[in-house]
Amino acid sequence: MAEENNEYGEFEEIKEEGTEKNVLDESGMPVRVRMPRKGEVIGVVTQRYGGNRMEVHCTDGKKRNCRVPGRFKRSLWLRPKDIVMVAPWPDDDTKADIIYKYSSSGINQLRKKGLLKNLQEGF
Repeated sequence: MAEENNEYGEFEEIKEEGTEKNVLDESGMPVRVRMPRKGEVIGVVTQRYGGNRMEVHCTDGKKRNCRVPGRFKRSLWLRPKDIVMVAPWPDDDTKADIIYKYSSSGINQLRKKGLLKNLQEGF
């Protein structure tokens, strides 16, 4: 038997196919941006109505009257032209809740992936 210099013993790295969490972009850096899940849409804030309400133009072509839920009121400061993620209401598709605001680096990653093409056509 050959002696190992590893003080922890022999361990085999287990790799499962198709479960890479860190997807790399062209420069080799990991992409870490929140992607929309089922029932979520990306949009841009077009107009603020006051309070916690605003109009958002979404990637599916609809304009929705959105609100910021109470748990996000103090953490989300939104202005027109901000890119956000919204969750449409199940009973009324013309209304939605704003659940996430993208940073500038996140917006660049979304542009590289082609998810903001529908928003560019509207403006």
